[in-house]
Amino acid sequence: MELERPTVSSLDDLVDLWVDLAAGQRAFGSHLLAEGNREAIRDALSRRIVAGGCLVARDPDPVGFVTFYPESQAYGQDRERGVVENLYVVPARRGEGIGTELLRAAETALAEGGADAVALEVLADNDAARSFYAERGYDAHRIEMERPVERETDTNEGG
Repeated sequence: MELERPTVSSLDDLVDLWVDLAAGQRAFGSHLLAEGNREAIRDALSRRIVAGGCLVARDPDPVGFVTFYPESQAYGQDRERGVVENLYVVPARRGEGIGTELLRAAETALAEGGADAVALEVLADNDAARSFYAERGYDAHRIEMERPVERETDTNEGG
């Protein structure tokens, strides 16, 4: 298994992997549409590839990927943070250390770019992912909360 910086010629494979990632995250409450975002993610991944913020694990076909970037700071902060945006390993290859290698490589690239902390998001119901990151030193920093909006229905005829 090798990690490499992909080229745009790998885009179709990466888009397919991202669609698989997004489809799997629906089981944990993600609101992202998998197939419905195929074109949007194609654009986003092509930007990450060009910017150097994407790595793919191959053996020899793609078995995982990670995307990452330096956090833009609209407000001054006391740290320079990098963000791991997506980390995915095909289910048949999980538990082999591929995710760990991808994460370490992204952390290294972000540190070399000036980051002194790395942030990422994980769905609250995804216990396996939360454990994976906790075992690698990640702690909860900020909690996002959500609730459905109650809408009043107009029951007056002609109202």
